[in-house]
Amino acid sequence: MLVARYSTIAHRTAAMLGAGDEAEDVVQEAFVKAYRHLGSFRRQAPFRPWLLRIVANETHNLTRARGRRAELALRAGTELTLRTGGGPEPAAPDDPEGAAIAGDRRARLLRAVNALPDRERRAVVCRYFLQLSEAETAEVLGWPIGSVKSRTSRGIARLREEVGRDLA
Repeated sequence: MLVARYSTIAHRTAAMLGAGDEAEDVVQEAFVKAYRHLGSFRRQAPFRPWLLRIVANETHNLTRARGRRAELALRAGTELTLRTGGGPEPAAPDDPEGAAIAGDRRARLLRAVNALPDRERRAVVCRYFLQLSEAETAEVLGWPIGSVKSRTSRGIARLREEVGRDLA
């Protein structure tokens, strides 16, 4: 039941934190570890942030073992909710020009997110792509909430600067 309920968000988390094509393996390992450590789970605590922290740790282990930072991979259907000062994206299903412009903006933003320093990228991904609260992001990444706030703020500022420069 837990796998069915949390599999999608676990895959999205692994992919967006850098697992790329290996997200399936990361998620499988995370669920195995979660199962093995269910005894240490505090029953009054929410399950999702606990599981996503395991996913984040497994993803970090994978990328560290590779020796390089993996590219971000968005799953189909993931909508970008981050606004970086470029204005709303024109996108109508029957408007090829608008769809092309929207696709180009998304691609530039994703390149800019991928270029962020690792800690800022992880904070921005959790907060805006995965739509986690600050508290959930802090729990998933194992950081104090103040670190989540400052790294998210710095990341957004860098994205505004980078994407604004591209649009000028």
